[in-house]
Amino acid sequence: MTEQPHPPTLVAVAHGSRDPRALATVNALLDRVRELRPTLLVRLGHIELNAPLLTDTLAAHPPGDAVLVPLLLSRGHHVKHDLPRAAATAPHLRVRVAAPLGPHPLLVEALLARLTEAGWRTAHGTDRATGVVLAAAGSRDPDSAADTRRTARLLGERLGGVPVVPAYASAASPTVPEAVRALTARGRHRIAVASCFTAPGLFAARTAAAAPWIAAAPLGAHPALARLVLHRYDQATATSAPAPSTTAEPQLVTA
Repeated sequence: MTEQPHPPTLVAVAHGSRDPRALATVNALLDRVRELRPTLLVRLGHIELNAPLLTDTLAAHPPGDAVLVPLLLSRGHHVKHDLPRAAATAPHLRVRVAAPLGPHPLLVEALLARLTEAGWRTAHGTDRATGVVLAAAGSRDPDSAADTRRTARLLGERLGGVPVVPAYASAASPTVPEAVRALTARGRHRIAVASCFTAPGLFAARTAAAAPWIAAAPLGAHPALARLVLHRYDQATATSAPAPSTTAEPQLVTA
């Protein structure tokens, strides 16, 4: 009987944070991913601030195939540049780079669940005084802003038409306080903040502190987020095969 080849390793790529809760949260998310697919090898690498760094994870990986799944919620510099650069440091690997986690309905499912845990109720969807700020990290890349706006629209639809305004912790505008003021000017005085962050950290804490009403926790190890990680992995593995490892740089296929 012919032995089946091993599937590519899923290398989850987290940003990294000085908040000690971040690493524990990401590990809990990856434990959920492993529970959903026990035969899949799952590894972790960070862009900065935490060990293991992505380049170290890739260097330690034996020759073979790997899919980098960014635990990031939109396109931007990290996805477009940092991940391909890291992959290029590991010519012994055949690497694909998956799409970021957002926008996607599974991301919205996790956002809604965290809002509900914070106190959001279905009846708030029909309250003309209610609004939501979707707090994200922020980027100068216009594709990142477009992705966050799309996530905000999807969340607004799930909430029954409540206005959802995207806002950012850095590098882009509006900020969360600016978005709150804009909603208040529209007569929306009960404003929740939805946390579009994978794990706790400075940005998540800063945006939550600006919430005038309820603030959702970061997405963390929500089951929908674990399913989304695997969905992005599957999308990437369904693309054409990467270039052989004898090439100077691995071919990167973005799902």
